[in-house]
Amino acid sequence: MKQTFRFGTFRGIPVGMHWSVLVIMLVIAEILARSVLPTADPGASPGARWTAAVLAAVLFMGSLAAHEFAHALVARRHGVRVGSITLWALGGLAELDGEPGTARADLQIAGVGPLASALAGGVFAGAWAAGHALGAPVIVTASLSWLAATNVLIAVFNLLPGAPLDGGRILRALLWGRGGDRASATRSAQRAGMVLGQVMIGAGLLTLLLWSWFNGLWLAVVGWFIAGSARAEARFTDLREAAKDLRVADVMTRDPDHGWAWQPAAAFVQDVAVRSRQTVFPVVGVAGDPVGAVTLDRLARVPERETGATLGDLSVPLGSDRIVDPEQPVDVLLQMAPVAGGLVAAVAADHHLLGIVTTDDLQRMMRQTRLRRGSPAPA
Repeated sequence: MKQTFRFGTFRGIPVGMHWSVLVIMLVIAEILARSVLPTADPGASPGARWTAAVLAAVLFMGSLAAHEFAHALVARRHGVRVGSITLWALGGLAELDGEPGTARADLQIAGVGPLASALAGGVFAGAWAAGHALGAPVIVTASLSWLAATNVLIAVFNLLPGAPLDGGRILRALLWGRGGDRASATRSAQRAGMVLGQVMIGAGLLTLLLWSWFNGLWLAVVGWFIAGSARAEARFTDLREAAKDLRVADVMTRDPDHGWAWQPAAAFVQDVAVRSRQTVFPVVGVAGDPVGAVTLDRLARVPERETGATLGDLSVPLGSDRIVDPEQPVDVLLQMAPVAGGLVAAVAADHHLLGIVTTDDLQRMMRQTRLRRGSPAPA
């Protein structure tokens, strides 16, 4: 997930948040200031209630960050690189660049998150007890009580057995440790996540109709996210399994139609684009290396009067990570989003364009692997 605001690094890990965090903090502050705190202390002034609500919302997001830091630190201890930590509306995301090598490591990485939330709940509960004993203002102890209860609830919720929740990872680790097959365990956790999400959607809709529209809608939204994420993880697992032991050369489109950076766009359209079956074309520089890509849609938007436009003027630049060697393993491409018109990467060697890899190429790879294994395509 893209970080809207970058906070810096924690032990070399980029830390930031998505803009949706501001929305959820506003919602939390609103609930606390207008519902929870007035019920606990009707005599508190609006200013005091809102101050306590905002501080509690900040502490709540801090506890979510602690949850993700726990995942990240344990992952690094087990040799798994952590790309970033990002907070967003439904929690946080520690982006792990790789998989743990053993089921035991997988279990520890997954289990430490709920443990961190439970510990945070215990800390807030202890602060509540101390504040209550020392006669702290009710508005303070009520905020601490809400933080304690919410963190314990998050710990319990994250233990539900379905991907992408921590409980799904724990389920995967246990199945992997028992059966020795990580791929099968991963699929089982993903199927559990899809079922869990659908159950939550149904329960949310029922709650919305019969009791509380807000709680029901929130439960349905969370269920929709869990089911969708589990399906997305399942698709990526299929893609990764299909790519096992394959080289880029095995899946690329060879000798694609292409143009040169200095080539007039109008001439390229007439000579190449209108006759080609491709929807995206690599653009090659003076040295023979791919430097960009241009799509049919972009070429179609060039006004007729702009007769001097070249392909270099119209192309999307290709970074060095988008130019790959044909002997590289395919899995280096799997987490790359298309840069233009479905183009994932250009394939080159010795200053010579050899091919391109598109999303269609990767989908074809997955279907062919499924055919070879005799397994049906997912519905």
